[in-house]
Amino acid sequence: MRLPPFSTLTALEAAARHRSYSRAADELFVTHGAVSQQIRKLEEELGVRLFLRQGNRMEPTVTGAALGASVTEALSGLKRGVQAARNAACGPIVLSTGAAFATRWLVTRLARASAETGELDLTVRVEDRVSDLSTDGADVALRFGIGPWPGLESVRLLSERLFPVCSPALLKRHPIDKPEDLLNAPLLRHTALPWSAWFHAMGLPMPDLPPSLGFDDTSMMLDAAAQGLGVALARSGLSERDLRHGRLMRPLAGEVEIDTGHHFVWRADNPKLARLLKLRDWFVAETAIGRDLKS
Repeated sequence: MRLPPFSTLTALEAAARHRSYSRAADELFVTHGAVSQQIRKLEEELGVRLFLRQGNRMEPTVTGAALGASVTEALSGLKRGVQAARNAACGPIVLSTGAAFATRWLVTRLARASAETGELDLTVRVEDRVSDLSTDGADVALRFGIGPWPGLESVRLLSERLFPVCSPALLKRHPIDKPEDLLNAPLLRHTALPWSAWFHAMGLPMPDLPPSLGFDDTSMMLDAAAQGLGVALARSGLSERDLRHGRLMRPLAGEVEIDTGHHFVWRADNPKLARLLKLRDWFVAETAIGRDLKS
């Protein structure tokens, strides 16, 4: 069944609500004749009277009133849908990221992001889980991994390198000039970053290490290294700030490239897409600057 044109249904709805073709015309910014013509065509198509003149009023018939009420209900649903879409597109961008990356890389750049991208309406959600981006309210994520992720778009921001770091004070107590010198220094362990990867890359067998402090949190391990408790095997992206400020030092030049890196991840069907892509482009430019400074 073919439905009447939308303009015809809105003319009927406004006329039934106002009991007046003239008031309906004023509301719809058309002429009285246009409303009258639309309703007359609809009456001819349906084969039933929809309005009866009573003095200066156009009273809807039972059929006209019922149809007008149905159109009113449908228009209300459309308005709610449009408003929901508008709200979804206009709310703050919710960014999900891990605690270590948030505190050691992201937080130092938020002020610059706001200044360079305009008014930045951003909510940072720090969590130690992989955000779904479709059901949990997050719009974008900064993920550490290899990718790609099914159903999601992503762009690689930072590739990671592993290298030893320690405090200036520890380096004075335990001079480190070559990889073998690490055997005489306390080595901090991380459950996900084994020292074996670095020793093997340097062409050395993995030594039997004495008992030492171990961590499953990168930020805590780097803080322990900055306090002089030992040498940590650090990821380049997370140790950048401490190295720049002199809390940590690289006693050796050797480093290991790893496959995993930091990615900006989003959904292509997100209603905030235009703003997400603007934020993505800023992150890509920001990390490119960092790469250029290292080259």
